[in-house]
Amino acid sequence: MARDRQLHLGAFMRPVSLHTGAWRYPGAYPDANFNFRQLSHFAQRLEAAKFDAFFMADHLAVLNMPVEALKRSHTVTSFEPFTLLSALAAVTSHIGLVATASTTFDEPYHVARRFASLDHISGGRAGWNIVTTSNPDAALNFGREVHVEHGERYERAREFYDVVTGLWDSFADDAFIRDAESGVFLDPARMHALDHKGEEFSVRGPLNIARPPQGWPVIVQAGQSESGRQLAAETAEVVFCAPRDLAAGQALYADIKHRMAAFGRNPDHLKLLPAAFVIIGDTVEAARAKRARLDSLVHFDSGIASLSIALGHDVAAFDLDAPLPDIPETNASKSSRDQVIKVAQEEGLTVRQLAQRYGGYSGLAFVGTPQTVADEMATWLDGKGSDGFNVVFPFLPQGLDDVVDRLVPELQRRGLFRTDYAGATLRDHLGLPRPANRFF
Repeated sequence: MARDRQLHLGAFMRPVSLHTGAWRYPGAYPDANFNFRQLSHFAQRLEAAKFDAFFMADHLAVLNMPVEALKRSHTVTSFEPFTLLSALAAVTSHIGLVATASTTFDEPYHVARRFASLDHISGGRAGWNIVTTSNPDAALNFGREVHVEHGERYERAREFYDVVTGLWDSFADDAFIRDAESGVFLDPARMHALDHKGEEFSVRGPLNIARPPQGWPVIVQAGQSESGRQLAAETAEVVFCAPRDLAAGQALYADIKHRMAAFGRNPDHLKLLPAAFVIIGDTVEAARAKRARLDSLVHFDSGIASLSIALGHDVAAFDLDAPLPDIPETNASKSSRDQVIKVAQEEGLTVRQLAQRYGGYSGLAFVGTPQTVADEMATWLDGKGSDGFNVVFPFLPQGLDDVVDRLVPELQRRGLFRTDYAGATLRDHLGLPRPANRFF
């Protein structure tokens, strides 16, 4: 059945599951987050299923939770995203490779080089997830006693984007002549020195690497605050987000795509891909039983730590069996804090109940049979709540296998998802144009 729009599917793979009990589930690989052989296999399975991208989040601090929670965490050791994705580029041929790089704790020249290199190594499959890093503990690893303020982080991110994309345009596509007879390797007239001087950065350029195969690696942005939405409307080509339900997804979708008009951008050139926790069973009841078993593996120490991180505030000293008290704004993620407070108020949950929820998975979840999950995904797509999803797996390998072997064929049968890649690059998969070089 032909459809005007099909789903785009990314795989959220760092950590391999956001659920703190994932590594304890029967049959799960406890070391899946830090086992290259297994991660290679997962990437190849996802590519065989024609997923758009393998998405690597990142964090820059370990001591962002109490040691009692840390000792239970399967995310305490993880590969550095660029290193892992460069290695995965050698064992895959089509799936996109998206890495997070912080605009707060890195320099534009570094980020531009890394992503240009990954795009060349992978043959045009790189994507940059722009984050400002909400975790205040990360600042302590980069010579800062206090984290950069939320608004300032986003101002820096906006200029950072301009510098990185400008550096990617350092050379025209035909700049490298490589004429052995004349001895001319480069045409200097096809090279541009950026000479950027701004509030945050002074960068001469040019970049010491040829323009990426995609022109620019795909720009991904994660964040739903007012600043995050504005940054997405100005710069993003994919938005990784976390609306709680279809109504919230529709509101976010309409808001960001409407904002794009002010910048002269085509709304079809941005894809909203909410995180979606997917559990597949033979029946809806069986899928729910899987989730209940998984949730039972959340240790209270992990739950309290997860809730504290989401709120940007230590909740361990609160009355655990009372409602959540007033939580002042902090310098951490504003959208995460607001979402927790909304859940607590709407559902009347105690702090203990909230901790159990956030130690598991608190966001959008599709729990059911391949048919019921496909129904829900189609509703989001047709209702303009999303352009697809970034799938969060409950546990590995079974949770991933269930999606690849059972859900994807059902989506393909309905014409909701591709049966083969239409091109070789991540831009091809997402239906995004190759950016023109601003200097040539």
